[in-house]
Amino acid sequence: MTETENRNPQHLQWDRRTFLKACGVLTLGMAAGGTLQATTGLFKFNRRLYHVADNRIQMGTFVSMTLFDASAQRAEEAMGQAYAEIDRLSAILSRHDSDSPLFHLNKTGSLDHPPPEMMNLVQESLRYHRLSHGLFDITVLPLVDLFQSTKGQLVGDELESVLTRVDARNIHWDISGIRFAKPGMGITLDGIAKGYIVDRAAAVLRRYGVEHFLINAGGDIITQGKKEGAHAWTVAVEDPAKKGHYPAIFAMNDGAVATSGNYEIYYDQEKLFHHIVNPVSGKSPQLNASVSVRARSVMEADALSTTVFVMSPEQGIHFINQMPSCEGLVISAEGETLKSQGWV
Repeated sequence: MTETENRNPQHLQWDRRTFLKACGVLTLGMAAGGTLQATTGLFKFNRRLYHVADNRIQMGTFVSMTLFDASAQRAEEAMGQAYAEIDRLSAILSRHDSDSPLFHLNKTGSLDHPPPEMMNLVQESLRYHRLSHGLFDITVLPLVDLFQSTKGQLVGDELESVLTRVDARNIHWDISGIRFAKPGMGITLDGIAKGYIVDRAAAVLRRYGVEHFLINAGGDIITQGKKEGAHAWTVAVEDPAKKGHYPAIFAMNDGAVATSGNYEIYYDQEKLFHHIVNPVSGKSPQLNASVSVRARSVMEADALSTTVFVMSPEQGIHFINQMPSCEGLVISAEGETLKSQGWV
């Protein structure tokens, strides 16, 4: 599962190039030059459209929105409400915030009457668990905690002991609440929640009638309409080797894409334990460097890119080829690029 670090916002005052490189998938030409902070831009793009853009620190990353709309007031209000929705959902789904329902569930092993958004996301996570034959598993939190606490320096049977608490089939839920079947279990929604939240933010923009927009949350991207009201949005996949080229550049009008990579967060100096965990072996997969998935929603792209990362490159492409309306790009640890049937 993807693990989002609880970073200090003071450490996120990056320059433009660093910000763009930090996004597994990014939109070219989105950010303004200079130091990238929480800045807002509004100007009349042409006779018909206003350009409204903002960058904020949310969900432990930079969240950028770019809108083109006939009404500046509507676009600004819609964007403000979309950012507010991100904050609202983040407060519910964060496992770091001691006031969140998810924190309470992990601490006590049960949660009565969870918020509907949390219940929906847990149910979706269990659906992807079944779909992936157990490779997408939100109960890997004890493994992530182990990696963080030991910095990958595991001792004796620690890994095997923790693995006994990892299995999403031990999540029990009904209309009254969610419960863990075993003590010491915990869940992280980081491999799916960011995509879900981006989808919900996009839904806010649509309710306001905004026709042209792009949201980029650290590489989880959704687009609608056209850039500048005339051109498809241009999206590039980041090079996991950090050599300055893009393995893929493509155009999107209405679409969603997410990337999972092994190049951002490590817990050990040898970089063998990173933020994606195989729930079967209990270790971080080493066969892939980057997986990008285009899907019907960012939530789906987020979950599937994490799932495929746990597989071998060949297995991952075969898996994506079985998914309706999905496309995938896998870059192996050796730098080989594999594409699904629909990837162009």
